[in-house]
Amino acid sequence: MEWRDRAYVLTTRKHGENAVILNVLTETRGRASGLVRGGAGRRHRGQLQPGNLLEVTWRGRLEEHLGAFTCELVRSSGAVGAAGGDGLAVLAAAAGVVDTLLPEGEPHPEIFHGLAGLLTALEDPGVVAAYVRWELGVLGELGFGLDLSACAATGATENLTHVSPKSGRAVSAEAAAPYAGRMLVLPGFLLESGGPISPPDLLQGLRLTGYFLESHALSGARNRLSARDRLMESLAKRQSTGKQTPIR
Repeated sequence: MEWRDRAYVLTTRKHGENAVILNVLTETRGRASGLVRGGAGRRHRGQLQPGNLLEVTWRGRLEEHLGAFTCELVRSSGAVGAAGGDGLAVLAAAAGVVDTLLPEGEPHPEIFHGLAGLLTALEDPGVVAAYVRWELGVLGELGFGLDLSACAATGATENLTHVSPKSGRAVSAEAAAPYAGRMLVLPGFLLESGGPISPPDLLQGLRLTGYFLESHALSGARNRLSARDRLMESLAKRQSTGKQTPIR
């Protein structure tokens, strides 16, 4: 068995003395894994960094077996995070979400191309907002999409402030008032309402998508998205220390 595809590096783990198990998201075959002989050596170390785009060839006796990858670097993710910012944390969080949620061998080209777009924004000030929007797309692709177009109770399209944790539909401020403690906050930037975006807005967005990732896509399993948790902790710490620079 043999196939060739473009792929983004997600994670690696050492296997034996010199090899690594490489997990990637391919364009047409979804998430895939394979052995890279010599992958722990200096020659491959820079090539197998998360976010790098590779041309990979997979070979194995049977498709369900762990095969072997040969890799060619197409594009490097670059020195993300060298100038500070949230790019490195977003990259790790996105790789963790894909590696955890996507079944191996299930094609998801929309997630592949969405990730490609996200990776081009890693050095932008608004990268966390872009990441939250990308997670909404991942939920939709996996069958757990949120409906933020109108209020679930009244049909109103204005003043949408919350999301029902049961239905995943938006709720207006008036309809949500009696149940606000049980609703998820809907930050305005997910409605493309414009205006500055603060760290509290970003945290609310991550809590919203995180709820549905954990309760639906992960079937209630927790503590499996540690890189994403670290991103939220960083934002929460920034908020608590008052280091808040609105994003416009």
